[in-house]
Amino acid sequence: MIDTPPHIEQAFREMLLERSGEERLKMGCSMHGMAQALVRAGVLEKDPSASPAAIRRALCLRFYGHDIAPETMRKILSVLEGMEDGEPTRTEVIR
Repeated sequence: MIDTPPHIEQAFREMLLERSGEERLKMGCSMHGMAQALVRAGVLEKDPSASPAAIRRALCLRFYGHDIAPETMRKILSVLEGMEDGEPTRTEVIR
């Protein structure tokens, strides 16, 4: 759905391009962080006792679930499930 008039879209694009690369990168990182926080909150709302592994899996599926081949995704999710304190239990995800 495109509901923004072309002249407004162009003005917005120009405003973004007036920012430095560093500012645009910070904006992107901030938006990504907020998206992650929203996914975490959604997982915890459905299951307040969700494990860190369940949250990692949900984040991976939400952000990359449609972009990664199913077999590869299964391997990635398996590694995420086995991680403790953010450290992988094995180093090779894809063989």
